[in-house]
Amino acid sequence: QSIGCDDYLGSDKVIDKCGICGGDNTACKVVSGVFKHTLTNLGYHKIVEIPEGATKINITEMSKSNNYLALRSRSGRSIINGNWAIDRPGRYEGGGTMFTYKRPNEISSTAGESFLADGPTNEVLDVYMIHQQPNPGIHYEYIIPGDNVISPPLLAHRRPGEPLNGQLGMPESTNHEDEDLHRETDTLTGQSAGTFPVIQPGRFPSHQPENQVPAVQPPRQNREHNWKQIGKTECTTTCGKGSQYPVFHCVNRITHEEVSESYCDSSTKPIPEEEACNLFPCPAFWDIGEWSECSKTCGLGMQHRQILCRQMYANRTLTVQQYRCHHLEKPETTSTCQLKICSEWQIRTEWTSCSVPCGVGQRTRDVKCVSNLGDIVDDEECNMKLRPNDIENCDMGPCAKSWFLTEWSDRCSAECGDGIRTRSVVCMTNHVSSLPLEGCGNNRPSETTPCNNGPCAGKVEWFAGSWTQCSTECGSGTQQREVICVRKTEGNFDVLNPYECSYLEKPPSQQSCYLKPCGSKWFHTEWSTCSKSCEGGFRVREVRCLSDDMTASTQCDPQLKPEEKEPCNTQDCIPEIDENCKDKYYNCNVVVQARLCVYTYYKTACCASCTRVANRQPGFLGRR
Repeated sequence: QSIGCDDYLGSDKVIDKCGICGGDNTACKVVSGVFKHTLTNLGYHKIVEIPEGATKINITEMSKSNNYLALRSRSGRSIINGNWAIDRPGRYEGGGTMFTYKRPNEISSTAGESFLADGPTNEVLDVYMIHQQPNPGIHYEYIIPGDNVISPPLLAHRRPGEPLNGQLGMPESTNHEDEDLHRETDTLTGQSAGTFPVIQPGRFPSHQPENQVPAVQPPRQNREHNWKQIGKTECTTTCGKGSQYPVFHCVNRITHEEVSESYCDSSTKPIPEEEACNLFPCPAFWDIGEWSECSKTCGLGMQHRQILCRQMYANRTLTVQQYRCHHLEKPETTSTCQLKICSEWQIRTEWTSCSVPCGVGQRTRDVKCVSNLGDIVDDEECNMKLRPNDIENCDMGPCAKSWFLTEWSDRCSAECGDGIRTRSVVCMTNHVSSLPLEGCGNNRPSETTPCNNGPCAGKVEWFAGSWTQCSTECGSGTQQREVICVRKTEGNFDVLNPYECSYLEKPPSQQSCYLKPCGSKWFHTEWSTCSKSCEGGFRVREVRCLSDDMTASTQCDPQLKPEEKEPCNTQDCIPEIDENCKDKYYNCNVVVQARLCVYTYYKTACCASCTRVANRQPGFLGRR
């Protein structure tokens, strides 16, 4: 079974936030607030008073600043950061409790300073701020006992009949003994007995477990043996005020020989009292703080650390004037640091051709972050603020005078013999408005192109074939038919010269046609020049959707949209071989890796390798 805070087996009682065993958190109250006053004068300014008996103390600066927190007792004794001396973060005793002083990392953290303590305090403490810059706000919080306190925290764990300060409790019938007990309680807690009513030994409720066995008083020993001080324990420190205790052994009263402690009455054994020893101060020493983070992630930076002259006394380390450490060489407070060598940006290719033949487009180039060893690394390794642009706009001039064309019609105008295929041609301005045909100059692309579906048969007369299908599936087009002079023979037709039929009226061989409105159709410009002559480039053209009246439209079928960009010149480049530029050594790759091609000797001895890498990396040679 578990043991509760009342030290009874099987008890489920726990200590509440007020420190009361089995309490309901109503015996105390939380005091909190934020000090936001605007201060003008430099120096110490009182923030808040921590009363006697306070627990769960938390004093925290709301954000990092150049100010410092300070703590001292009401008697004027400095506990932390007193007398304009800044202490290092750590644990400091004061007011009957232990304070933890925290100062987060000066570079990587944005949190402010703080004091933390569990309490309870045995005296009034004052919290100060050493004001040097605008106050970011100080949050304070602590717990103090309420009006319905049952027992002081230091007495919460005493068992019935347990000795108090080394003495057993007396029967409650003697009034002056009760007073003595109150005085002993005051000595223990450092508080007034009137402030915290005390439950005295022997006055606990009588509902003790039935299986508890009453304590058996030890038999009275004879007086032949008694307790004798034979020496003292070793001092806890070699300097700066330590402590030691007397050592008592059981001895024979007559012979003074040490015997087993069972021969002496344990209840009469003196309680060892602490004695001060080695009161002379310890030598001062330099207290060296941790190095701060390097000021730069690569390249040469600086780091700092705090150096304080400290001296140990009474188990406390105090900050003292630096002249006391003059017998020691003062360590450096700043140092250079370099986490790694910085990488640099390199432009690996020239700008590409503009993505459009006219108007505003874009062009790109290859930019890489290269380490000092010549390897390509992540962009984060280089300074992003210095990164050269790898994409930019390019203006190829206005597109006001561009010819836009449809694809050639699929059908030839003649079912046999010579015919034509047609397409639509329009001059566009700014991709939207149409111009008169002369607006784009005299180099207007042809609207027709010849086609031939094979020879035809005929007879002696003007022979007119059937009209071909309309040259366009929509909009205005033309129809063609073959009109020839033939002489019909039995089963055959012989084609004659047209003058043979000149006396006859010749039927028309072409007429216009209009099947239906086209709606919107895709138009495109001619292909641009290929961006590279070898090893794969690309060429582009503009594609626009136009309605019947040659205005911009969104009604074209996206699946039928002609390509705006296509690869070209995919064949490998054939390098020019210079018979006078060859590698004279087998390990020229090492010269390239070591970046020695900048020197004339290596550039000549490893000419082919150095030239090859220079062609891949513009600006590689002659860098120095």
